[in-house]
Order: sequence, then C-alpha cells, then structure tokens
Amino acid sequence: MSAAASASRPKVALFVTCLVDLFRPTVGFAAVKLIEDAGCEVVVPAAQTCCGQPAFNSGDRKDAAMLAKKVIETFEGYDHLVAPSGSCAGHIATHYVELFDDGDPWKARAERLAAKSHELVSFLVDVLGVTATGAKFAGTVTYHDSCSGLRELGVKDQPRKLLSAVDGLTLTEMKDPDVCCGFGGAFSVKYPDLSGAIVDKKTDNITDAGASTLLAGDMGCLMNMAGRLSRKGSKVEVRHVAEVLAGMADGPAIGATKKGA
Repeated sequence: MSAAASASRPKVALFVTCLVDLFRPTVGFAAVKLIEDAGCEVVVPAAQTCCGQPAFNSGDRKDAAMLAKKVIETFEGYDHLVAPSGSCAGHIATHYVELFDDGDPWKARAERLAAKSHELVSFLVDVLGVTATGAKFAGTVTYHDSCSGLRELGVKDQPRKLLSAVDGLTLTEMKDPDVCCGFGGAFSVKYPDLSGAIVDKKTDNITDAGASTLLAGDMGCLMNMAGRLSRKGSKVEVRHVAEVLAGMADGPAIGATKKGA
C-alpha cells in the first residue's frame, strides 16, 4: 500500500472493554479484523481503562468523571472510537457530557469524543457502508438486542443486515428480542430475584426460537444469558455477533470449556 493510500485510511481506536479483555479476547480480535477488512487502520491504545460506567450507574460521579477524563485523553486523537459493546459505546457517546459543567473545557472535549464514538456493528454499516463481511456460518441463530445499544445508539437493523449476508446462516427471531435480559450491570447484583426472573423469561424465548446459537453485541448480556441457559441444561451456544461476522466462531462458545461443551 502506498504512503498516500495509508494516510487516507481512517484511524480507528478500538475500545476493547473490560469484559472482552478479561473474559473473551476473541471478540477484540474479531473487531480488529472487521474494521481492518473495511479499510481502516486499527490502533488499540495501551493506556485505556474502564469507561467508568459502573461508577456512573452507582452514583459515584467523581470517579466516573476521573475515568472519563482518562478515556478522553487516550482516544481523542483518533478519527473514531469503536467498541464491540453498545453499553460502553453508549456510555461514552451519551453520558460523558453529563459529567462536566457548562463552560468546563472537559465538557467540550467530551462532546467531540462523543461525536466520533460508535458501537462496532453500527460503525461498519452506518459509517463505513459495509453490507457484507464475507463470513460463513452453518447454522440457525437468534439475536438479542442489548438495551444500551438499542436505546442509546439505535442499534437494531445493522446486525441483522450483516447477518443476512453471512453464507449458510439463518436468522430466526425470538419473541421480544428487544426486551432486557436482566443483566443491567449492578442491577443483577442489587436485585438478583428480579434479574433472575427476567433472564428466565428471556432464555425461555431463546429456547422457543429453535435456534442453535444465540448472538448479541454486549458481553454482559451474553454472559448473563449463557449462564442461565447452561444452568437450564440448554445446548444453545452463545457468541458475540462480531465473532460470527468475522468468521471466527470456530472456538468454544461463551461459557463452554471446549467447543460443544
């Protein structure tokens, strides 16, 4: 590639997310592949930390603002911030500006970062115009719409558009795909009985859909649903949508010790 062509490529900083980093690194590798295949240069800033959403949701605005400043400093020099998570991307894009007063220079910096922060699949479709990723996947899947991605960022049709172009894949919709799975971060810890009832209903809908694989775009939701499906003895495999779109769904499913386990 010529120097001119390289310089014209958008420089994308990948916000890996805590759960991807600690529990499912393959999602990060899949995100890198998808973004690079779409013609961008990908950088994974080593200085990145948690986006601060747990602190924000717990009312700890001081620490939430401290973490927001760290993320802003780390990512503001790139063309785009992209996260394989509607939850983290939604927090950065919609709530950072709430942490700073009018006239505070950090508020303006938060606004500028918010304007170029995206959830992975919506970035591919809405910003880069990707219509197919060239992936293959033999099986029937059902898709869960994670709350933050759907309600804060409008992620709904984009994953379905790309999944419809995956060779061999059949998408069957579950009942109420856009209803919460019961995770909600600290919600599942503070209100375990209510959270359990919600995920019970969600996993019943997943099972009734008759798909062999459950997909979503947020690791928190995926781990929550995978855990309840496992405890129910379900054979439904659970994967992040990026793994399927990148053709990297040949490893163990979420919560499985080996493929098919």
